[in-house]
Amino acid sequence: MRRYINRDDIYSIMDSQSIKELILEQKKEFEKQEQIISRTLLQDIKDHLTIPHAIIISGVRRSGKSTLLKEIYHTYYQDKIIYYFNFEDERLLKFTVDDFNLLYETFLELLGNSALFFFDEIQVIPHWEAFVRRMYNSGCKFFITGSNSSMLSKEMGTKLTGRSIAITLYPFSFTECLLLHNIQPKNPVLLTNERAQLKKEFNTYLEKGGFPEYRLYNNNQMLKDLYENILYRDVIARYHIANEKTLKELSFYLFSNYGKEISYNQLKNLLKTGSANTIKNYIEYLENAYLVFSVPKYDPSVKKQIYSKKKIYAIDTGLINCISFQFSKNMGRILENTVFLELKRKNKDIYYYKNKYECDFVITDNRTITQAIQVTQEVNDTNKERETKGLFEVLKKFNLPCGLILTYDQEEEMTYEKKKIFIQPVWKWLLEKEPQEMKAHI
Repeated sequence: MRRYINRDDIYSIMDSQSIKELILEQKKEFEKQEQIISRTLLQDIKDHLTIPHAIIISGVRRSGKSTLLKEIYHTYYQDKIIYYFNFEDERLLKFTVDDFNLLYETFLELLGNSALFFFDEIQVIPHWEAFVRRMYNSGCKFFITGSNSSMLSKEMGTKLTGRSIAITLYPFSFTECLLLHNIQPKNPVLLTNERAQLKKEFNTYLEKGGFPEYRLYNNNQMLKDLYENILYRDVIARYHIANEKTLKELSFYLFSNYGKEISYNQLKNLLKTGSANTIKNYIEYLENAYLVFSVPKYDPSVKKQIYSKKKIYAIDTGLINCISFQFSKNMGRILENTVFLELKRKNKDIYYYKNKYECDFVITDNRTITQAIQVTQEVNDTNKERETKGLFEVLKKFNLPCGLILTYDQEEEMTYEKKKIFIQPVWKWLLEKEPQEMKAHI
């Protein structure tokens, strides 16, 4: 049985010498020059540098948030004094909100005056937002990372409403994984060898996913340890869950049944737990830790939407394959999870559609459906009617001129009752900055 110390049960003020040692040690590590794969999000962050708002970068553990902080520093602030501090150091168990003043005074003493704060994994310190708000009001700029979406949202909502920009960092995208191997496809018309190389890298991406460290070192134990670490530190310990067995069984079930509809009551009966509300809470905790995501069924009625079954997707296909051992049997669902993650990276408002037929993803803008996407391993004589009818139902009902079917390696166009349907490989779609179905509107 693992034992975790709850910070709320500890009351002790840090001493100045310990803070000094940590600042200097962490500063040296943070400012060290190293080869970094540039993240796509860097451009989004650049757009927010000139405004005073705090930049809050959240995401799953080990997705590269600390490295992104380094990239921001080396790209934009290398010639300036910055205050960097990582709060998830085990030597900071005694650190509380009362120690922020001491931390600030020590920064001033050691480094001189600065208005730039880079704070890593700040959510482990309760009430951190009070210090950030006070310093923000004094003209300071903050770059903050955290691994819990709910805590960051709650704290930003109480003290930092209108004063922060929230950005989510996911594991490497396919494009970023290509950069890892110095591959930069530029030509829309690919040569045979270029296409073969991209498909080979895409297969690797489907199997291994995009967690940066894992992709660098290719050690399966890293993924297993990461999964356990997230479960224990970001879920079980953080929410004081006594029934570890049920939580772990639920997480394993979701990772084995990604892309499928779930029912809280069915899961309650399957896992033999007393309350569907417990299942609902556990899934919410897993979502807060960015392990899984739930996608609601689209319905014009918000009430019906809330009570409809959800679909579950996972944070990373490599983690799926490591936990559920099902890669070879579920290519279609792996593709579907990959498409979902790319839509999340693009901040799309995602639903699934189910009426007479089903469509994997519908994208909305101000609650109006603007895109429809179906995902399957291939379109063949067996499934063509099912895949096209589900898509066509959405196109017709919501008056969309065209839709998209994403496959492993097929590419063609068809017209179905005056509606244009594009069939495209997922790997090619992932490389596009602008979705194929949107081009058809121009």
